[in-house]
Amino acid sequence: METRRLGRRGPGLSVIGFGAWAIGGGGYAWGWGEQDDAVSIAAIRHALNLGINWIDTAAVYGLGHSEEIVGRAIQGLAERPFIATKCGQVWDSRGRIRTNLRPVSIRREMEASLRRLLVDVIDLYQCHWPDANTPVEETWQTMAALVDEGKVRYIGVSNFDVPLIRRCLAVRHVDSLQPPHSLLVRGVEDELLPFCATQGIGVVAYSPMQSGLLSGRFDPARLGPDDWRRHDLAYRPPLLEQNLAFVERLRANAARRGKTPGQLAIGWVLRRHEVTSAIVGVRRPEQAEEDVGGAGWQLSDEELQEIDRALAETGATA
Repeated sequence: METRRLGRRGPGLSVIGFGAWAIGGGGYAWGWGEQDDAVSIAAIRHALNLGINWIDTAAVYGLGHSEEIVGRAIQGLAERPFIATKCGQVWDSRGRIRTNLRPVSIRREMEASLRRLLVDVIDLYQCHWPDANTPVEETWQTMAALVDEGKVRYIGVSNFDVPLIRRCLAVRHVDSLQPPHSLLVRGVEDELLPFCATQGIGVVAYSPMQSGLLSGRFDPARLGPDDWRRHDLAYRPPLLEQNLAFVERLRANAARRGKTPGQLAIGWVLRRHEVTSAIVGVRRPEQAEEDVGGAGWQLSDEELQEIDRALAETGATA
């Protein structure tokens, strides 16, 4: 699989990354419902065999469970994949989540992630969401110290805007940004992507298939009772009907290239040279098989125009 360098000085990452949010399962506010751990491990290993060389997870996914599954999946492999995880979303004994990027919390989370992942160093450590109650300079000084101490190799941010990233850059280089980016969520293209390119910041885009909505297989009837998408307006009428109508237009466009709507959605995100990799959520081995087909091809200008017309005519939105 094609690789792209992560920013100015990072490693080469496969243009599709394994997204491990959903394998955290359910039982908390941002859960995905029931998930078989053995199937999750099989999905990770199959994805690696297909050429995906990195995994993105976070401490909060499954309240630690996703990291544990990733840790189990990579044991015994001849070559360990690049592991990215995140800090800043902490939870209490009742599973209530809050944002905390204070230095002491970051260090506590980092040690817990190392234990769950069964590794000695985290390849890419990312601030999950901005913390309005902690000066970002204090946060970034701590992240930089973790690099100097050899606990992490690269540091990045997720869901940060340009002003916040500038404040981080005044302290230490930012190796990566993880923003939402899909056919339905395009805001990063105006300012963030060009800014990251000029600053040598890698971009690892999450939810290129809009959490399954653009996959061409989305069925609300199959969502578990504790799947977070049940409460999101994009996955409920009336927006759901508009979004699915858009997906059907994508299906016709993709079929001409021998692709699925999901593969087209991934290819659309990867068309931007600023994007290092698209993080694609995978729950089963067969999903990994399909997802890799989103790489290695390019949409034409005419096809891009057709997609934009379909978006405008159906009113699809996230």
